[in-house]
Amino acid sequence: MADLSNWAFPPEMQPNVEEARFDLEAALDSMVLLRAEVPEDAFTAGILGTERIGNGVVIRDDGLVLTIGYLITEATTIWLNTNAGKAVAGYPIAYDQPSGFGLVQPLGKLDAPALARGNAASCRVGDDVVVAGHGGRRHALRAKLIAKREFAGYWEYVLDEALFTAPAHPHWSGAALISGEGRLLGIGSLMVQEELAGRTVQGNMIVPIDLLEPILDELLKLGRTRRAARPWLGLYATEVKGHVVVSGLAEGGPAERAGVQVGDIVIEVAGARVGGLADLFRKMWSVGAAGVEVPMTLVREGSVSRLRVPSADRQDLLKKPSLH
Repeated sequence: MADLSNWAFPPEMQPNVEEARFDLEAALDSMVLLRAEVPEDAFTAGILGTERIGNGVVIRDDGLVLTIGYLITEATTIWLNTNAGKAVAGYPIAYDQPSGFGLVQPLGKLDAPALARGNAASCRVGDDVVVAGHGGRRHALRAKLIAKREFAGYWEYVLDEALFTAPAHPHWSGAALISGEGRLLGIGSLMVQEELAGRTVQGNMIVPIDLLEPILDELLKLGRTRRAARPWLGLYATEVKGHVVVSGLAEGGPAERAGVQVGDIVIEVAGARVGGLADLFRKMWSVGAAGVEVPMTLVREGSVSRLRVPSADRQDLLKKPSLH
């Protein structure tokens, strides 16, 4: 695995202890380095790799770690490292696909402080924030919240209102978005390009912490929520010149088995016109729970075709964690 410790932001890009309105050092000490190992035959191994490294943040006094779910999906081994140099094994309690959050319980005492959770809905575009990874102030970045808006990911993922920050943190996976009051506002998911003052800048997409509060208890008790699983088609899509185009297919997934092909243009779901990537996924999910047939109208090389795609529950394809 790559060594993420041998680097630092320039001092002028780091948060200033004297200027902070909260205990900056304690907040940064809540961050952990997360390393996960995944079997080669895991469903996500080909896309996300078998060795994954990122960040997590301690959110409770018992050491519970919140991270971005793709780091721990199908993981058989997880190690958590604190700023103080302590290494503790972890167990993946839950991965919530709709939000993207993952939870890890340390199997020993981390001795890292918990970071209080804030309210992302109350933060405003233009606010000064800190995007922090494991490693203390050297790996913490002064940033601004530059946008709050819908986000659609090609892998059948939609957030009604994601948070966007700039400049970009280079090790964004599982990084913490910290408010000016020292509270956790969200968890880093992606690096993105954003328009800011007429120019394109690199930034990060952050999953807002508000999505965790309604589901946390269920994730801790059940490993998932009680809500019905969304229908999953294994269809990767993108927007091209006003059209929603199939850009990839999960090997052996429902869409591939039903005859969907890369390059198909999706124009309708269940007889309703598709108006963009987020609209495609929402229309798919509105048909019913996982297992339902999703009717789709496609255009392929100028010809219209109609398919009924039997959906699946993506969780059923993933390897489950086990305690030894």
